[in-house]
Amino acid sequence: MFAEMSTTAIVVTAVAAFMAGFSGASIFFKAKFTVEPLAEYGVPKAAWNWLGAAKMAGAVGLIVGFYVPVIGTLAAIGLILYFTGAVITVLRARAYAHAPFPVVYMAPAVAALALTW
Repeated sequence: MFAEMSTTAIVVTAVAAFMAGFSGASIFFKAKFTVEPLAEYGVPKAAWNWLGAAKMAGAVGLIVGFYVPVIGTLAAIGLILYFTGAVITVLRARAYAHAPFPVVYMAPAVAALALTW
């Protein structure tokens, strides 16, 4: 619970949840800055909602992790795996200039996981 987490861990986890949630919502709302690159990378449109749902589930899992720590840990691991896959997708599409973007979203999940261990 909150009392067992440092203030830094709480803030970093909240930031990670916000960023993952924002990223998921940007897919659901078809934000140009999100869906145009997905199309460019060759990600099928049928997968977009599933990708958004995975990010939203990770965000919710991080918040639930404040009360059930194992859920937060699993959510952080899931987000790290998700964004690792995103980096691989970007690199396979040879959009090298875009590779830092999923890393920016992954970094708070990595930090949240590290801080809760």
